[in-house]
This record gives sequence, structure tokens and C-alpha cells, in this order.
Amino acid sequence: MAELRLENVRYRYKNARIDALKDISASFTSGGLFSIVGPSGSGKTTLLSILAGLDTPIAGGVTVNGQNIFNYDLDYYRREQVSMIFQAFHLFPLLTAVENVCYPMIMNGQSKKESTIKAATLLESVGINAEKHKRYPANLSGGEQQRVAIARALSTNARILLADEPTGNLDTANGNAVIDILRKLAHENNYCVIIVTHNLEIADASDVVYRMSDGMIMKG
Repeated sequence: MAELRLENVRYRYKNARIDALKDISASFTSGGLFSIVGPSGSGKTTLLSILAGLDTPIAGGVTVNGQNIFNYDLDYYRREQVSMIFQAFHLFPLLTAVENVCYPMIMNGQSKKESTIKAATLLESVGINAEKHKRYPANLSGGEQQRVAIARALSTNARILLADEPTGNLDTANGNAVIDILRKLAHENNYCVIIVTHNLEIADASDVVYRMSDGMIMKG
């Protein structure tokens, strides 16, 4: 069971006069698909950076399973507690699909053989068949690249997935396929999936929707 919680979080950019996040409280748990929606400038991306431990709030707390994330080694936190999925995929262009998924495991000390076996299984689980495992990102469609990125996020021990506009660079069909994968990861594999998005179809598919406006948040 994984739980990520914010309690009265405030954040202000350096030299800014007003808070970018204003007294934010929210909770996210295993088995749920959560979306954070709102217009540009509402604070969604800032909030995601806080959840990922990339920025530190000026007040309030962020906990994972009851522990303050800022008491962790944050590299460990981002390696073992949360994984990121990006709009722009961020795959290594000179690594094949299977090598991209292997990379985090090898960096964590797994053997190349073990990593390759697990990577192949993960790629198959998101719909990338064996014929495409040795293709480079440039030889995959956008939808396929995002599936590889999801498989890479699953290759760590993290049970919390943070997704930043994961369908933003995809057409409708591929976007819907990615939404379906993320929903199944939450409901069938008990991941905690948190998505920052403008896509209202993701909001409609989510178990819980948080709406942001001017640095404030409300549920529903």
C-alpha cells in the first residue's frame, strides 16, 4: 500500500511576491487513478515537482507512507518510491526500446541478463511486441515511445507513478490506449497513478479529480 500526502503545502518562486501554491492538501493512494487538472499557470506543474521532490515547499509537508520525503535521500526517493512519465517521453535516442527499459535496473545493480528478461516482459505488458524491442526510439511511433516510457517507469521498485501530460503528444487513439494502460496499472496492479493533464478524457476516466486554480486546489 502506497500513500502520498500533501498537508497545507505552500510554495513561492524565488523573488516572487505571491505563493504559487497556497495551502495545498491532497492525498493519493494505491489502487487509484488521480488526475490534477486546471488551466496553464494554475500550479499543476509546480505541484508535480513538489510531489517528485524536485522542489521544496516553504511551508507544509509532503509524506510518503507517513514519512517526510525531504528526510529521504531524494535520489533514493525518486528511484524507489516514485517514477516519472513525461509528455516528451525522454527516451535515450541511442538505446533500443529494451535497453531504455533496462537502464534503471542496471543502474540499480541488476545484471544485464536479469534486466533484459524483465524489460522484455514489461514491454510486452504495455503492448510492445518482441519485434520492436530492438528498435530505436526514432523508429517507433509516438504512442509506442510513450508505452516504452511507461515500461521504463515500471522497471523500478516504485509503486507511485507521476505522469506529466502523458497523452499530450499523442493522437486520440494512442492517447486513449495510454489512458487505458494507466487505469489498469492502478486498478489491476495496485499502483498509485497521479496524472497532471489538460485532457478532460483523463479526468473522466479518473477515480479522483483535483482541480487547480490560482495555486489553490479542490476535489471534484
